[in-house]
Amino acid sequence: MTDNPLLALRERITELDLKLLELLAERRELALEVARAKLHTHRPIRDKERERDLLDKLIEAANPHHLDGHYITRLFQLIIEDSVLTQQALLQHHLNPTGAHSARVAFLGPKGSYSHLAARQYAARHFEQLVECGCQKFQDIFAMVETGQADYGVLPIENTTSGAINDVYDLLQHTGLSIVGELTHPIDHCMLVATDTDLSQITTVYSHPQPFQQCSHFIQRYPQWKIEYCESTAAAMEKVASLNSPHAAALGSEAGGLLYQLRVLEHNLANQTQNTTRFIVLARKPIDVSEQVPAKTTLIMATGQQSGVLVEALLVLREHSIIMTKLESRPIYGNPWEEMFYIDVQANLRGDDLQKALKELSGITRSLKVLGCYPSENVVPVEMH
Repeated sequence: MTDNPLLALRERITELDLKLLELLAERRELALEVARAKLHTHRPIRDKERERDLLDKLIEAANPHHLDGHYITRLFQLIIEDSVLTQQALLQHHLNPTGAHSARVAFLGPKGSYSHLAARQYAARHFEQLVECGCQKFQDIFAMVETGQADYGVLPIENTTSGAINDVYDLLQHTGLSIVGELTHPIDHCMLVATDTDLSQITTVYSHPQPFQQCSHFIQRYPQWKIEYCESTAAAMEKVASLNSPHAAALGSEAGGLLYQLRVLEHNLANQTQNTTRFIVLARKPIDVSEQVPAKTTLIMATGQQSGVLVEALLVLREHSIIMTKLESRPIYGNPWEEMFYIDVQANLRGDDLQKALKELSGITRSLKVLGCYPSENVVPVEMH
């Protein structure tokens, strides 16, 4: 009996992969040393010129090894992103020391929901231990944090396909909680099943309303399917796993499906190929954001029904060179035809420019409130030379 040559090759690949993990861990430790040095020199976390030079050198060094420049760029942009976020987290912990190594984080749905995966993603960078608190409704997440049953709440706020998540915006109007963080999570909606089957045998599909909205083009191809709404994608997966039927499927994530022993029938079902959800992190107290870290501030304001007040408010931001990244309007309950405006700006609440702008805005708006200032975790790759 001859040995299988693939086994030996696979063992060598595994050995190399383990060495790569050790090198990545060593690189992260060096990134932390860089962050500690920047604490004392007060230099910004990101040095985009340094990032460009590094990528140029790596692409040039990869050529003799016949490694594609695009592959090297994508790989090291991910490594650089990890380095930036790791350094940001260290500076933030230094500025906002809590002494806590664990945190109770509330999110929508049981284990396996997209919110659960986002909560894990956030906690992995900020805490050694995570106590998971699954909730059935967005309102329950707010209540858990407001009453101290959870330290943080992770909630989806917008999606690149389906847009703003209005229920969360409406709840932000009436809370004393502060936004203390954000993160983006790529969404890969899959058709998940419990048994051997195919699309022609499916009769009922379960999921949260958001995935159905984001995958509407795919769903419309099968008008015979019955659509069943659930509190979360995880609840849908749990339902399909319990049914164990060739006629039932769930829309959700592959990672979540693994927790329920479901297999993927179809991948990448969203209307847009780049389907990403932005999540916000809520806590009872606001945080300070280091001036070395890119910051975002979220405002909520009511302008009343006077003509041109919104334009006047936006001009105030422009006059102070404050970049607006988001403008969202929601109706004010009890005040027909009046709107509440949510504004995200790239600015630190501690900065003079934003303080001056807020003072001016308070004079021309009916109400103005800061929902939170927090580190921006959207690390945009540098443009190459």
